[in-house]
Amino acid sequence: MATRSRRSPNKSPQRPSGPSPAPARDGNPAALGPLTGRWVLAGKDGRLTAYARTGGGLLRWTEQVPGGPGWNGPDFFPADGLTDLSVGQGPDGYAHFTGRRRAPNGDTETLTYHHAVQYQSGRPIGPWESLGTLYHNVEMSLRGGPPTVTVDAQGAPHIFVRNNGRGIHMKRQDSKGNWGRWEDLRGSMTFEGGCASSTADGLTGFAAPGEKGLTFWAQDAPGGPLKMGEVVPYLARDGSLAALETAPRRVTHFWHAADGSGVYAHREGAGVMALGGGPAYGAVAAVRALVDGYDCTVLAHRGADGRTALAAYPTENEAAGLWWTAIGEECPDSPALAVDAHGLVVIASISARGELLVNRQKDSSGLSLGRWQRF
Repeated sequence: MATRSRRSPNKSPQRPSGPSPAPARDGNPAALGPLTGRWVLAGKDGRLTAYARTGGGLLRWTEQVPGGPGWNGPDFFPADGLTDLSVGQGPDGYAHFTGRRRAPNGDTETLTYHHAVQYQSGRPIGPWESLGTLYHNVEMSLRGGPPTVTVDAQGAPHIFVRNNGRGIHMKRQDSKGNWGRWEDLRGSMTFEGGCASSTADGLTGFAAPGEKGLTFWAQDAPGGPLKMGEVVPYLARDGSLAALETAPRRVTHFWHAADGSGVYAHREGAGVMALGGGPAYGAVAAVRALVDGYDCTVLAHRGADGRTALAAYPTENEAAGLWWTAIGEECPDSPALAVDAHGLVVIASISARGELLVNRQKDSSGLSLGRWQRF
């Protein structure tokens, strides 16, 4: 079991050194790293879109045609004063963005949360609307953490934030598009960097690392309240959690152990499983894809040396074992995984120079990759 008693020992491995991002590329600011969440998304038209943060806003690359290989972009979209941008997507293909903004307010500051939507691949991102503060008390609101967003089967975004008491607050839309109040989901001693998810039939969940281990919240029915469940006494690096629906209504969570011992997974009924991988930082990426005709779970993460490590195994058959292979160049942040319009695995990273790096599975008869492309 990976353990630690206080936050201070939970230090990520040192990020690889490299050149700072250039101030601009093709007239746009350079990418500083990916958005949090699943940052490469498939639109209803079959095209993939990648999102990255940059100074004063976000960048977007969009496949020229479904399955590529060419991409348009980067296109710049302003998000003045917003930080900690996160992205999520519902079954309607809409991309939902959330971020937080600190603004001067007399002798103090105000911390507010904001939300915007992109309705179609390659189309503009809509206006940012304010979701207000977590509390009426300004000082308490200033302790709100970065937001995470997921979208349920009905297209309703759910935004999760670590609150003043180190528990979790959530805000969601109703079926008419109206935002409800901030709901206190309870919890204690959580860290930032939780992971939100929604199953195909609309069950929303949230997982957060903390001093006591991983805490899970889940719905019993779509649209219902989120209830806090078990605390799994395994300690995860902040920001490393990922979630993947591996069977109907069943979600597997992945994370990096806080002691650097590798990637772990947890699924209700299966317990905690060690998946190897060694010391790493950033978020684990996970996707399901057909490999040699089998339903497989493909994983990727950024290793301690800065390179992407890739592995795959038959979905929900962790006992079959998996082998990690290092690929690509050093990059300063977490990779993303997606499946393109041809059913092939796509892996993406943001380079140290602010470029989008993309590689594709050659064909479905194995997990061999082609050449990396830069955009």
